[in-house]
Amino acid sequence: MNAPELSIGDGAMGFWSTMEEVFPQTRYQRCWMHKTMNVLNCFPKSGQPKAKQALHNIWQAATREEAEKAFDTFIRSYEDKYPKATRCLEKDHEALVSFYDFPAKHWQSLRTTNPIESTFATIRHRTKRSKGCLTRGGMLYMMFKLGLCAQNKWRRLRGFDELAKVINGIPFKKIVQPYVCNFDLG
Repeated sequence: MNAPELSIGDGAMGFWSTMEEVFPQTRYQRCWMHKTMNVLNCFPKSGQPKAKQALHNIWQAATREEAEKAFDTFIRSYEDKYPKATRCLEKDHEALVSFYDFPAKHWQSLRTTNPIESTFATIRHRTKRSKGCLTRGGMLYMMFKLGLCAQNKWRRLRGFDELAKVINGIPFKKIVQPYVCNFDLG
């Protein structure tokens, strides 16, 4: 297997140390959803909505340069009153903005591990409920069938045609993808 260009994960140290050992040249992208939750845990409930919006301004920025400005704004705004929150964010700075070096069409898929985790949520839910009821083979069969059902809801990677360019090492530093928010007003 070729080394991945980028690996996306939460703060699980075992994952990162294994990646470093097996694929030392692979770059890291920290999951923005997990990092947002970790940073917001350092705030009182009343301050979380404003801080959450400031964090969203970072990963929803149209360019890496705008993301860096939003990052600096967050740090300046909160470092005096919430130093633990800013340290939590700063320690993974580079790993949080790595996705900007890839095609903009891929950004939505690269920013978080939630699509992967959602895929296995059904399986995790069923296996917790069925503990002790099945043999090992029966459990594996059930997991396989649940996976087959779950794949019907999977979406194809946006920008699939850009993968060859990523593999060939073409830089994507100046590509801009504006953040679009769709509201259902009906």
